[in-house]
Amino acid sequence: MLDPESVRTLLAVVDEGTFDAAAKALHVTPSAVSQRIKSLEQRTGRVLLVRAKPARLTESGAVVARYGRQQALLDRDAREALGLVEDPTPIPVAVNADSLATWFRRVVRELAADDGLVLSVRRDDQDHTAELLRQGLVVGAVTSSPRPVQGCVARPLGSIRYHAVATRAFARRWLADGRPLHDAPVIVFDEKDDLQDRFCRELSGRDASARRHHLPDGHVFEDAVVAGAGWALLTEHQIAAHRRLVHLAPDRPVDVLLHWQQWKLDSPPLARVADAVFRAAAAELH
Repeated sequence: MLDPESVRTLLAVVDEGTFDAAAKALHVTPSAVSQRIKSLEQRTGRVLLVRAKPARLTESGAVVARYGRQQALLDRDAREALGLVEDPTPIPVAVNADSLATWFRRVVRELAADDGLVLSVRRDDQDHTAELLRQGLVVGAVTSSPRPVQGCVARPLGSIRYHAVATRAFARRWLADGRPLHDAPVIVFDEKDDLQDRFCRELSGRDASARRHHLPDGHVFEDAVVAGAGWALLTEHQIAAHRRLVHLAPDRPVDVLLHWQQWKLDSPPLARVADAVFRAAAAELH
């Protein structure tokens, strides 16, 4: 059996980022945190943490972290069912930025009336949210991956549809006379966002231009396209709000199929979150 106190300490180090911050959160000394982690590593015979800033889980550490969070959630569910817990259950989930800006808002509105849980959302690219599940940092995720993470179940949600758009002035300046899209300035969300690159590769076999703006905020990203700083793939919801934008390849929409993955746990709060996710997706996704 793994020592519960040591497992909680491992989770605190990952959540807080450093041994010192974990010590403050647990009201113990940094030395006590270090001793508990060493004891856990000796018990498992594995290195569980990369001692960096912030601290990161190794592959073995992710297994222990998932176990710890699952046990904590089940323990809390049992105590709540017995009337021994008054605080709401925290449900950490991972969601991509475009979902957060569009259909996932329905989830938040629906769960706002649920006093039995609180959402904690981590934002990441849909191609990478499953990794947060694998690391044990979240209990559910909106992801593009249909393959379940070990210990999880996956179900399709539907697709977000994107179109390549820009302002009319931008198209006249950069795309007149048959100039290729991959030479025009492009806007990407961050280094993980390869949606525009994939689109260009399908059109011409080349990545999008190296002349690119990295704008990791949904509103700023959208505003940059509307201002004419570059072209990008926007959702139909975003495009509908801006009549000045023109389609650069109207016959080439991009559908990104999303899935919901969550731990295999009989947890009522987690089930309520999943139900809200599927209702919202059914109402707004393709």
